[in-house]
Amino acid sequence: MDRRRRRRRRHTLVLLVTLAVALSGCGAVSVPTEGPPSGPDVTASPAAPNATGDPGVPADGDSRAATVTRVVDGDTVEVSYPDGSTDAVRLVGVDAPETRGETNPAEFEGVPDNESGRACLADAGDRASTTLTEWVDGADVTLVVDPETDTRDQYDRLLAYVVRDDANLNYQLVARGYARVYDTSFTRADSFYAAESDARQASLGVWQCADPASRSASDGLDVRVVADAPGNDNENLNGEFVVLTNDGDESLDIGGWTVGDEAGREYTFPDGASVAAGGSVRLYSGSGTDNETAYFWAANGAVWNNDGDAVTVRNEDGAVVARESY
Repeated sequence: MDRRRRRRRRHTLVLLVTLAVALSGCGAVSVPTEGPPSGPDVTASPAAPNATGDPGVPADGDSRAATVTRVVDGDTVEVSYPDGSTDAVRLVGVDAPETRGETNPAEFEGVPDNESGRACLADAGDRASTTLTEWVDGADVTLVVDPETDTRDQYDRLLAYVVRDDANLNYQLVARGYARVYDTSFTRADSFYAAESDARQASLGVWQCADPASRSASDGLDVRVVADAPGNDNENLNGEFVVLTNDGDESLDIGGWTVGDEAGREYTFPDGASVAAGGSVRLYSGSGTDNETAYFWAANGAVWNNDGDAVTVRNEDGAVVARESY
């Protein structure tokens, strides 16, 4: 309700009656609705949220100023540029539950594939959309394209980070549990996966939908595959990779462990390989020099099938410790 200027008090019966009516009208205004029921308080504020660990955006990314004219859902917005042109923007690196149609529970680890799981995801999708609306609708933002990603997706939407008040809002959605990490190659992926792991451990937002007993990983290990490299997969082997994340409190020794696909191809981690507590490592399909967080398969061609595959992780005894299908 718009504020009314206070009028000078005049000692007349007519004005007193008018004032009484005005006050009674104000009393009828409804109480503002509550913010999203899960995660930190994200009700509308003049500044964007800034969770601890925000990795910022790539310094060499192409950036442009824009104004958000509409929030489509929890990971897509429409914008206008200073020259009057418009664009649709898909937030890079994140995937929020759908607000139109059903979300596949298999895309959100641990969420049961049943009516309860789907209903919970639908709810979470609405919360993500509402939250993003509160953060950016009508706001001036900066769009930053990641140098590791394609500029546009198959629907011709710009793939970008959305930045407001120095906060990477893509990251904020993941850190607060409103979205999962979208499995693709981008420069801030490690920070995003770590934030997702923290959100899952804290059962924030969408991860409240998960059944702890349904985790596919054991020994605190989570596995994800980025199968579709930018451009030609066979010419960009390091654009596809497997991410192993250790959700446990202790370092995990993976020396002698193997990673294999459905076709029977297999990679063995070298002795001494490990995943730090709360950390992650990547296994790239191409060639390179191994280090503490990156290992290289040195395959002759693309390993992971873009149309669907499964990654299986086995320990040194051959027992399956994690498996992820997509």
